[in-house]
Amino acid sequence: MTEFVLPLPATASVAVAGSSDRFAVRRIYCVGRNYAAHAREFGNDERDPPFFFTKPADAVVDSGTAIPYPPLTANLHHEIELVAAIGKAGFRIPRDKALDHVWGYGVGIDLTRRDLQDEAKKAARPWDWSKAFDRSAPCGPLVQAQESGHPRKGRIWLAVNGKVRQDADLAELIWPISDIVSICSEAMELEPGDLIFTGTPAGVGAVGPGDTITGGVDGIGTIEVTIGQPK
Repeated sequence: MTEFVLPLPATASVAVAGSSDRFAVRRIYCVGRNYAAHAREFGNDERDPPFFFTKPADAVVDSGTAIPYPPLTANLHHEIELVAAIGKAGFRIPRDKALDHVWGYGVGIDLTRRDLQDEAKKAARPWDWSKAFDRSAPCGPLVQAQESGHPRKGRIWLAVNGKVRQDADLAELIWPISDIVSICSEAMELEPGDLIFTGTPAGVGAVGPGDTITGGVDGIGTIEVTIGQPK
């Protein structure tokens, strides 16, 4: 039996809808600029191929969590996303087989320290500090694909304090889920426990202490988190 010099960290996990079981999280991949309107609102070309960034597994938190306003930022943004949960390993997965690797789906929020991201872009530096911070990947309960099917259309939305800010349809994804899974697997060998945040529609904006963020995807579920005071 292997002995460790320090106690093992807790396993990052996501709730499973209708069950007391949880989905252990291995890695979190995120897709940038996967809705044309969102790409345009930041002055980018929607015809560009998808690109990925990552968050640590322990950035994930459940729906219902109170998230302290993170340090080093004065411009925290919300980004609502459909999340695909990988249940079957694969490398260089063909597009027509990609959905066989998806265990289920959830609703996630990619929290972003936008001011840090803007500074990183200007300096041609990595985005890590703007994306991969503590509690930056809230995710609602996962629904198994055998129950939900593989969504190709349906409303995706987000509201702050009850006022809708993001409102689109999954049909507007530039790169659908099968393409995203396949393309991601060209660079990384996907494993059970991986989450893929598939991109956000237009309407992202700032949130602050005291704000309640709610969102949802038709046929998948909803999410709610609150932003608290800084630690």
